[in-house]
Amino acid sequence: MRKTLALVVVALAVLCSPAALCSPAVATAEPALAQGFHISGGRLYEANGAEFVMRGVNHAHTWYRGETGSFADIKALDANTVRVVLSSGHQWAENDTADVTNVIALCKQSRLICVLEVHDTTGYGEQGAAVSLDQAADYWLRVRGALIGQERYVIVNVGNEPYGNTGYAGWTQDTISAIQRLRDGGLTHTLMVDAPNWGQDWSFTMRDNAPSVFASDPQRNTMFSIHMYGVFDTAAEIDDYLGRFTAAGLPIAVGEFGHEHSDGNPDEDAILATTEARRIGYLGWSWSGNGGGVEYLDMVTGFDPAALTPWGQRIFNGANGIGQTAREATGYGGGAGPRGTA
Repeated sequence: MRKTLALVVVALAVLCSPAALCSPAVATAEPALAQGFHISGGRLYEANGAEFVMRGVNHAHTWYRGETGSFADIKALDANTVRVVLSSGHQWAENDTADVTNVIALCKQSRLICVLEVHDTTGYGEQGAAVSLDQAADYWLRVRGALIGQERYVIVNVGNEPYGNTGYAGWTQDTISAIQRLRDGGLTHTLMVDAPNWGQDWSFTMRDNAPSVFASDPQRNTMFSIHMYGVFDTAAEIDDYLGRFTAAGLPIAVGEFGHEHSDGNPDEDAILATTEARRIGYLGWSWSGNGGGVEYLDMVTGFDPAALTPWGQRIFNGANGIGQTAREATGYGGGAGPRGTA
């Protein structure tokens, strides 16, 4: 998520280009390790082999570090995952090893899977203050002491929306290089990589190069994340994009989405219905604290779980929402279904 998204007017291509996701050949390799989350056959699995489908929200921890009660509040509304905003110290104060350790502990206390993302990469190439994926990799290696041993509970989202609408052709090699550095640095976690174009991949750079990025990971333990705002305003576009990944046996999640936005009106009903039908994870943006004109994306007002906004009501309590579809990670000894059912 960025505070002000550039207006993007595109028509998503329907036909598969020669470089597009037409061949599943690279996606069927088994993971090298199963100490924690891992990918097999284009799906995300827990260490014990149970399939896991993310149903959760984003929480802007780095800007609201005192709102630690949000983890339990998000869990109380049945989420099984929280995507946590962190900073590498380039644009905001760094979330150091001690803080990352505490965030993971808060996730585990609330029986949530923790997707950790570094936000300083947002819009690289177009946003002057943004940093590269290489610098994001530096950060993860600095805080790896908090990460090692948490592979059953933590997914590392390498960099938020790395590349805006300028220079995004560099996304593929930069992503491959960052993955390699993290593997060389001893991280065996499932990695999540965001699309360029402010996360929305209107250029299809991630879509068309996903096979080579996946194959570059020696552990075959990388999943892809698309952010769905104004570019994804029809059910056909949503289903086409996600369907190409599932058909190719490549793991995909909707790492951010909203019910409306300044760059267009995303079809949130179709996002929720399509992800449920295809067993794809989703993480809505965001719990609370939005500014810069997108306050309507708050799910609760003022971090108060009793003050659900219309967006909060929709994602937690609506059709195909979190309350109906989330299942707790079995690694927490649960396996409970929606609203605590078996």
